[in-house]
Amino acid sequence: MAQGVPSGTNLLGLLKHLAFVERFYFLGEDVGDWRATMRPSAQDTIDGVLADYRKTVERANQVIDACPDLALPAPRPGPAPSMRWVLVHMIEETGRHAGHADILREQIDGSTGR
Repeated sequence: MAQGVPSGTNLLGLLKHLAFVERFYFLGEDVGDWRATMRPSAQDTIDGVLADYRKTVERANQVIDACPDLALPAPRPGPAPSMRWVLVHMIEETGRHAGHADILREQIDGSTGR
């Protein structure tokens, strides 16, 4: 039986958070409360959060594809780092949370990613 982690991190919350991060960096949407992005609401469903993530990544990919120079600022609120920095950061962010998901999955069913 899965015990979870003290922070309350969960698979649905990780995916919801990653969609918010993609929208922040690539679509210029501001995030008022980053902690809240990790907590699914009672109305969130697996299918809904997954569809939102896929749609967000599709829109972000369009922005990336349209960028003529990775040295240009990313379309995020406030002082923006370069698109190159954001792409590297998103690899790190997604990889870190994929690792969290592996740990949570192992707690659920004992399977490992090996």
